[in-house]
Parts: sequence; C-alpha cells; structure tokens
Amino acid sequence: MRLGECREECAVFGVYAPGEDVARLTYFGLFALQHRGQESAGIAISDGSGIRAHAQMGLVQQVFDEELLRSLTGNMAIGHTRYSTTGSSYRRNAQPVLDATPTGALALAHNGNLVNSQQLQQELLRQGTVLEATTDSSIMARLIAQRLAATGDIEAAVAEASRLWEGAYSVAVMTEGKLLAMRDPNGIRPLCVGTLNSQGYVVASETCGLNVVGAEFLREIEPGEMVVIDGGGLRSVRVVPAGRPAMCVFEFIYFARPDSHIYGTLLHEARRRMGHQLAQQHPAEADLVIPVPDTGWPAAIGFAEASGIPFGQALIKNRYIARTFIQPDQRQRELGVRLKLTAMREVLGGQRVVVVDDSIVRGTTKRALVALIRRAGASEIHVRIAAPPYRYPCFYGVDTSDRRELLAARLDSVEDIRLAIGADTLGYQTVDGLLEAIGLPRELFCMACFDGHYPVAVPDEVKARKFALEASPISPAATSKIAGDG
Repeated sequence: MRLGECREECAVFGVYAPGEDVARLTYFGLFALQHRGQESAGIAISDGSGIRAHAQMGLVQQVFDEELLRSLTGNMAIGHTRYSTTGSSYRRNAQPVLDATPTGALALAHNGNLVNSQQLQQELLRQGTVLEATTDSSIMARLIAQRLAATGDIEAAVAEASRLWEGAYSVAVMTEGKLLAMRDPNGIRPLCVGTLNSQGYVVASETCGLNVVGAEFLREIEPGEMVVIDGGGLRSVRVVPAGRPAMCVFEFIYFARPDSHIYGTLLHEARRRMGHQLAQQHPAEADLVIPVPDTGWPAAIGFAEASGIPFGQALIKNRYIARTFIQPDQRQRELGVRLKLTAMREVLGGQRVVVVDDSIVRGTTKRALVALIRRAGASEIHVRIAAPPYRYPCFYGVDTSDRRELLAARLDSVEDIRLAIGADTLGYQTVDGLLEAIGLPRELFCMACFDGHYPVAVPDEVKARKFALEASPISPAATSKIAGDG
C-alpha cells in the first residue's frame, strides 16, 4: 500500500468446491486481494456439519501458516482482508463475522459501509441484542441470524435483512450448506463470480482474485442481485430492485489492481489512457516523466507516450515494510515518505521532472514527496494527478475522514494547492478527461468525492460530522498541520 493514499475498506473472497483444498484457495485469493486491506485477515470454512474460522490482525501471510491451513478442511469457504473505516482496529472486528442460530452457524464477509448502521445498531440494542464487535458487518450478520432463526431459510433471511441496509455492501454469506454473494442496489463496490474446474465456483471482489486460483471469470454480480451456490450449482435471485448504477470511480483510478477487469475494462489500460488525457490537458516542458510507485505507473506511462517525454524510474519503493500497528507520532508520519521511497540523485540531478500520481487526498505526503525529489537535485517539478480534485468525504467504505483533512476542500484553487505541496506546476485530471479515459458514461459511477452528489442518501447527523470545516481557511504554508497524510 502506498503511503498516504485514501484506503478502501476490504476484500471479499468465497469458494464452493467439494474435493478441493478450499482453505488454500481462499488463502491465495486473499493474497491476490491484499491491496484492498492490510489490517486483518480471516477465513471461515464449512465441512457441511459446522463452520470453523480463524481471523487475526496482520497480513494474510502473517495470519496463516501451513499447519493452520492444513487444519481447515471443508468444501466451501469465505475469506476477508480488512482496513477499518467503521469500528475500531481490534481483533474482535476482524472478519469473517460468525453468528449462531438454532438452525446452525453463519459467517459473513463484507466490503463497504452502511450509512444507517447507527440506527440499525440502536434498534438491535433496544431488542436486547448484545454485539461483541463494533462494525456494521456484525450488525448485518446479526440481522440475518435473527431472520434465519425465524424462517430457517438462509436465502429469505439474507433477502429480508438486506432490505434494511442502506449504503455500500458487497457481501459473502456462508452457512453449513450454502454460499451466497450479494451487491447493494447501486453496485458501489465490485463483486464478481467465476467457475472452477467445471463444478466449483468462486466469488471475489476483483477478477485478479479469480485468476490466481485458476477460476474462469463468469460475470460481475449485478446490483441488487444475490447468487446462491450449493450442490445444485449457481442460481440468481433478484433481492432488491436495482437503483442507479454507482460504481465507485476510484476503483478505476486506484483501488483495484491494474490487472483486474471492471465493466469489461482492463484497469491498467484505463489508467494508461488517464495519462494520455493528462498530457493533453496539462503539457509540460520537461526532461523526464516518473511515476509515484506503485499506482502512478500506468498513468505515467501514458503521459510519456502522449507527450514524447522519456519515461524513467527515479523513485524506489521499499517493498519490505509491512504494516505496523504501532502508532507513529506526527514527526514519524511526516518522515514516512523517506522510509518508503528513495529518490535517485543520479537520475534526477538537474532534470525537469513530471511526477505522475493517482490522486491527492490529504496532501501531507505529496508535500514531503516533492521536497524529497527537489533534494535529490531536480531543477523543476511538475506534478500531474490522474484524478480530479478530491473535495468531499466518502461514506461508503473509504477512509477519507472529514472535509477538514481534504486538501482540495480546504484550499480555494489549484494554485493554492500547488504552493502547499511545493511543486513548480500542478495539473489535475478533469472529470471529462477521466471519463474519456475510462470509456464509460458518467451515469455508471459514484463521483461524490469530486462533486458531493451522493447516490445513497446520507443521514444528516452522519454527514454533519464529516462536513465541518473550520471557519477560517488555512494558508498553503499551514498544510503540514493537517491531520493524516495523502
């Protein structure tokens, strides 16, 4: 994960494959999806007579070892990697979530965020329900478990519970005999399904999760659709009416892996075309185009292709820094760029450089990055950003906190942002250029982070907490005091 980015909540993976080593398949699937969350990892597995689970804080390879994988036997499994956006960063909030009912256990893995989780939690508390975890995912599991206890039918239980959920959710639910996967009516978070060895099925947040286990992509799960997988194969159930399509546009810009496909589009190619658009919109007289590792690479390649400026590698990423759960102080945060990136003086010395990155969110690390490149001897630094200005917080599962931490919301103009990060010039992608690069109409996407138009209504009390801005705007020189990084 690149230091200082906006972070997407988690990844979901599920497999139904009698006769296969489903625990190991899930491990590999989660490994491929690790970029979506590095805080915790977990696998729940069913052998037809019960569900066992293991989830801990840490990366997939830290949480699971060979002995543990051998002990997890069954014919289907679901898995999860997490970065917390609701609930705290504790072991009890690691997923999959387990819940028990008189008809058997269930497990749930969730990607996204409910905007009405507080209301649902309060209703459960009024009923006397005790929730051990503090995530909206645990609330979702409890609502399903209540209805499963009443009806004995997991399909009906998921369908009824989902009608209470408002917001973003791509979920995998597993009982002792069935695997179910579902997306919210707007399809804000991705979810797809593939076939495995003619008789098995795999569901995953991204197609890269299918590829790593040898599954063949079948299709994306539709907004409002639930797929049910059991011994009878795969069935589709329309659970809630589909709403306006609202796939998070940042899946195309940053979140999803470049080798994944969404809406039939290879994300590497879409990001390369974003670089083409940037070169047309914001040309620069320069000697070298360099990417910010790793997510700036495709757009930087595209910028170099379209501009004719040579492409080079001048920033080296330390790939052996695992996520730490020791909270650094502010000085350590500000020095984090030096820990993760090294600038090569031999490449940058005396050069006019175009630095291409996917986005600017909080701004602190971009300022440190520009300073790092300038200390390495670059004579001019022209920053080009593949996304439009990020002005509004997300309520659907992205860790962008509140507006006071978003640089483009705090400063009045691109010139002010340029001064804040210390670049010689700064150019952002336009919304039209972004859509041209993606090759799909605006009506398919949620772009609330750019324009503040939220596809799912956000309760006023929830929105108010993230929308507060201090009365007086900050000066560019004061941006280093903004909390967080980005």
